[in-house]
Amino acid sequence: MADVAAAAHVSTASVSRVVNDASGVSPQTREHVRQVIARLGYRPDPVARALASGRGSVVDLFVVDDAAIFGSSPYYGRVTAGILQELAGGDAQLRVHVVEKPGAAALLEQIADTVTLGAILINVAPALATAFHARCDRVVSMGRSAPAVPFVDMENADGAYAAVMHLHKTGRRRIAALHGQEGNPCADARREGYGRAVRDLGLADISAIGKLRRESGHELTLRLLAEEPGVDALVVGCDLMATGAMQALADAGLRVPQDVAVVGFDDSVIAVCTTPPLSSVHQPVEAMAAAATRALVHRQLAPHWRRVFPAVLQVRQSSADARHLGVPAAQRREGTEPTGADAAIWPGSRAGTAVGDRRQR
Repeated sequence: MADVAAAAHVSTASVSRVVNDASGVSPQTREHVRQVIARLGYRPDPVARALASGRGSVVDLFVVDDAAIFGSSPYYGRVTAGILQELAGGDAQLRVHVVEKPGAAALLEQIADTVTLGAILINVAPALATAFHARCDRVVSMGRSAPAVPFVDMENADGAYAAVMHLHKTGRRRIAALHGQEGNPCADARREGYGRAVRDLGLADISAIGKLRRESGHELTLRLLAEEPGVDALVVGCDLMATGAMQALADAGLRVPQDVAVVGFDDSVIAVCTTPPLSSVHQPVEAMAAAATRALVHRQLAPHWRRVFPAVLQVRQSSADARHLGVPAAQRREGTEPTGADAAIWPGSRAGTAVGDRRQR
């Protein structure tokens, strides 16, 4: 602003009035200052303006998804809760942008110059995240993104690995997976963990890929049952998808967990509301969102900043031990051990020793 004032031979107060479209400047001076601003390429710094005024401190949440999904998904509600918990008691506010893929680039371009405290990105493609980060380095991605973009995440691959190992120890041998869409970094990591587990155990890789939606879980499960009738367990990409899978199993006359065990991902409120209660890999979404917000508010970000949370498998009745559920003798396996309901399994614990062993190799 001082540079503009010097070039235009006016006071910084006059420049401020022009920039803020305030009164007190003649039309001739206003036009002259605007010409100088255009020539110098001056652009107000939103963070500096917010600090100077004590107003306008905002965390922007940018989500690429359908607005209806944003409103109904437990994940987005938990992200929002985590951000608001971290902002509670301060002056900063949350501003939410939800846009579908075709409009994402234009909206990111639009808000890049208006960000104050920073932006949290969800489902933003790496190329778009990189472009946004080049213009606004106050950004954190929920989940891994492009290499230079700071992120918070959890050990998704370890969580999927622990889920397969748990199911194997409870007697299952035809363990299938319903994965989220390719290109989603969380879904990709969970798919990698599942694939590594079945390879380590010498099991068949029985996979289907779809959207992380209830309808997709229902459709994929019915298709899987038709193609692989011997499946006795499902590892599902998220809890919402798992509810669709459980509904499909019921439609097919199969019992959970007597006929097919099910493990979800997220450990959201959905997991304790299903019948039977759903085993699920716990994702600390609120803590992850709070960590991202804290890094922005307290300016903790540095190049390649990241925060990764551990995965914990919360065992409930949907994956109870097959040996104690009246499973036909032909389907029982020797050498398995029961795992009680409502038990937490950390990768590396007794119930997850395969993960711990793998880490030590």
